[in-house]
Amino acid sequence: MLMPSIFGENLFDDFFNDFTRPAKSLMRYNTPASSVMKTDIKETATGYELDIDLPGYKKSDVQAELKDGYLTISASTTKDDSEKNKDGQYIRRERYYGACSRSFYVGEAVTQDDIRAKFEDGILKISVPKKEPKQEVEESRYIAIEG
Repeated sequence: MLMPSIFGENLFDDFFNDFTRPAKSLMRYNTPASSVMKTDIKETATGYELDIDLPGYKKSDVQAELKDGYLTISASTTKDDSEKNKDGQYIRRERYYGACSRSFYVGEAVTQDDIRAKFEDGILKISVPKKEPKQEVEESRYIAIEG
């Protein structure tokens, strides 16, 4: 029952950019949003395996949070390329600040201890087990009738 959330994403951006605004895709600071957090999801017999691409991010830049049945992965980075000449004046100075996040509904039966995550070579690998929600058995409660 692992489902991606569409909050914060526009499903039609890539489609309409090709026709109406092709120049917009060229102005994305060499880090197109469509290439960040691409996710491969594989279903196994016991759960789901997610491989999330986070190129240019370090382990310290990435956070994973489980709240109300949603697994949210967020990453933020800062890049500062400053060059000075011999007099200490800037020749070139460029900065980049970026953040992205993505949510997946994993179910309310999954706990934080059930999820395993590993970050290596710019890929976040997450294992989420399949868990069925506990069915609450409705108990019959009798009311005493006096009389």
